[in-house]
Amino acid sequence: MIALIDNIEDQLQPIPAGTILMQDNRIKKSWSATIAPFLIGQFQVTSSLFQEIMGPTDSDFSGDTVPVTSVSWLEAVEFCNQLSKMANLQACYIFSADQQDAKLILDSNGYRLPSEAEWEYACRAGTHGPRYGALDEIAWYKINSNEHPQPVGTKQPNGWGLYDMLGNVWEWCSDVYDPETYGAYRIFRGGGWADEARGCLATNRRRSHPTFSIDDLGFRLARSL
Repeated sequence: MIALIDNIEDQLQPIPAGTILMQDNRIKKSWSATIAPFLIGQFQVTSSLFQEIMGPTDSDFSGDTVPVTSVSWLEAVEFCNQLSKMANLQACYIFSADQQDAKLILDSNGYRLPSEAEWEYACRAGTHGPRYGALDEIAWYKINSNEHPQPVGTKQPNGWGLYDMLGNVWEWCSDVYDPETYGAYRIFRGGGWADEARGCLATNRRRSHPTFSIDDLGFRLARSL
């Protein structure tokens, strides 16, 4: 256990400050986001790391180095809080009284999910196309995944040393998607092992309730600087 936890900081990649233009074609909206420097995991959180902190999961897939799946947004942020506590860092999330939602503590130094803007900025790594490389070289998706997630870090990374930013499993982000229409639904990004090529784009935005879990949805750690 200690080795896995100790390796977490070594696997966080520093991301420089910048700006990014975001868009949602469904609602015909675009907006600019300013990104402060932050840290993000080189790899998606693995099943082995998640289970060492949180115990057994309901994942349909086994393997220590595959990304954890079937984890709700609430379980992901509770993992972040527990990991922060073990590392003597401040928790990043405060849970509601009914435990059905959580709010981000903006000035915390602990582990958290990336914001949607941070995620896309890190995914693009300075590129401007729909993907940061040729899909079969960078991503596990429907055509090459054998219908299950693959060990993390086995495809080519992007220019900032981040693996599986597209494909393998979708990744929860901190943000609420559209509170006026969808309430507490949270955003996830990146495409997964079951998706066609069109699902694995830097701009794709999807949403789900924070209590729901999906067999091609996991997450990646981030930290503020």
